[in-house]
Amino acid sequence: MTSIATAKRWIDGAKRVVVLTGAGISTDSGIPDFRGPQGVWTQNPKAEKLSDIRYYMADPEVRRLAWQSRLEHPAWSAQPNAGHAALVELERRGKLHALITQNIDELHQVAGNSPERVIEVHGTVRKVVCMSCGWRGPMLETLERVRAGESDPACRTCGGVLKSATISFGQALVPEVIDRAMRAAAEAEVLLAVGSSLQVYPVAGAVPAAKAAGARVVIVNAQPTALDELADALLPGSIGAILPRLCAFL
Repeated sequence: MTSIATAKRWIDGAKRVVVLTGAGISTDSGIPDFRGPQGVWTQNPKAEKLSDIRYYMADPEVRRLAWQSRLEHPAWSAQPNAGHAALVELERRGKLHALITQNIDELHQVAGNSPERVIEVHGTVRKVVCMSCGWRGPMLETLERVRAGESDPACRTCGGVLKSATISFGQALVPEVIDRAMRAAAEAEVLLAVGSSLQVYPVAGAVPAAKAAGARVVIVNAQPTALDELADALLPGSIGAILPRLCAFL
């Protein structure tokens, strides 16, 4: 098994490191993942229904439950952890080419990564969008309407259905965002996949795309992933312990 020290040497010697993060990097911040042993969908399979665009658009009760869930979303109190801080350090060192994230919590930006380097393939929970006219605004302002008694707040511009600016099941990904992510992956010298099960496509395709372009692939995750066989370095364990060792200038 390739060691952390060897993987660190690859990163230290690279000019273009592309990072792909999944829910696992945010669990130390108190945001549960989805498919892990303590994941949201593992613990409560019905919660997955709230993330399905078909049910959301068709059923006011699903939307009401979804708004109540957003009120209690752990992102509002979560703080970046050591894993997030390590990726800020990687950028500070001038090595971070792009940060592709499946997460919707914006903790990378809160930690200090430049927004222009972060590619949010599944959107963000911190903004709200109208499904009819496309209006966008801060999520916290709409949540104040929910706290004031609106169980299913409508768009004040056109009366349309509002939802978080995240990509739900059954909803198309933004082609330009995916194209940008795949281009970045193909430009990587090292692809560092962190806290992702690497089961969700097309985003997981960044790993074979980077590998095919000649990049070394480093996977850091607590559980085995679907693409472990592509890894040049497979580093199981605590992300908060491993990532600072990989990214630090030492």
